[in-house]
Amino acid sequence: MAANLRQDEILDLAKAEGRVAVEDLALRFGVTAQTIRRDLSELAEAGKLARVHGGAVIAEGVANIGYQERRGLNAAAKAAIGQACAAAIPDNSSLFLNIGTTTEAVARALLRHRNLTVVTNNMNVANILAANHGCEVIVAGGVLRRSDGGLVGDLTAEAIAAFKVDLAVIGTSALDLDGDLLDFDAQEVRVSRAIIRQARRVYLVADASKLTRSAPVRIASLAEVDVLFTDRPLPDRLAARCREWRTEVRVAAAG
Repeated sequence: MAANLRQDEILDLAKAEGRVAVEDLALRFGVTAQTIRRDLSELAEAGKLARVHGGAVIAEGVANIGYQERRGLNAAAKAAIGQACAAAIPDNSSLFLNIGTTTEAVARALLRHRNLTVVTNNMNVANILAANHGCEVIVAGGVLRRSDGGLVGDLTAEAIAAFKVDLAVIGTSALDLDGDLLDFDAQEVRVSRAIIRQARRVYLVADASKLTRSAPVRIASLAEVDVLFTDRPLPDRLAARCREWRTEVRVAAAG
């Protein structure tokens, strides 16, 4: 296979899985590890991947990955996280669900729940839960972000402030080793902060790839989160901080 075609496939794999490993790629393409390292270096020089020990991940930056790419990224992990989170949400409860492909996975896992009241600034979540006749869906107003169906801005934050719910289920674009939740859009962050303030308990849903990414705007700390649902154990340093903060970590392995 020509190098440019192989590199295109490597990039597609990285987008789908979040991370690629040198040894796995060498076996997949029937080439040497040295050849794969050269491919990864060239992709990194082009700004498409970022090298990490033993492989590469999607390059970090101040721009978010496109919505359709994010929807397919780590889909199995997100589905497992969504199921685990939904299992912790009782019938007869009220909740916020914010913008994100993982919160959409939670919504899909809530389709058999009964007597829920869901407030959301995510048009995709609203459309998913419209199929559940045991769920009242309230869509917060605001400015529509066409790229992902999110509603953001001051009007959205004001609408959120009118509610006090049992649970907030939130996503994040990135999670650093200090335990900070990070995002790219300051308007979305203001809404996420309002959601956290207006909920009695906060659940964060975030797959492990979020630890390999960075974003410029801080939402909150894991210290403000009651339960983190993820797909892999946290690094030791962050796990220790969660224990200090009494933030429960639940690992949902993808089937």
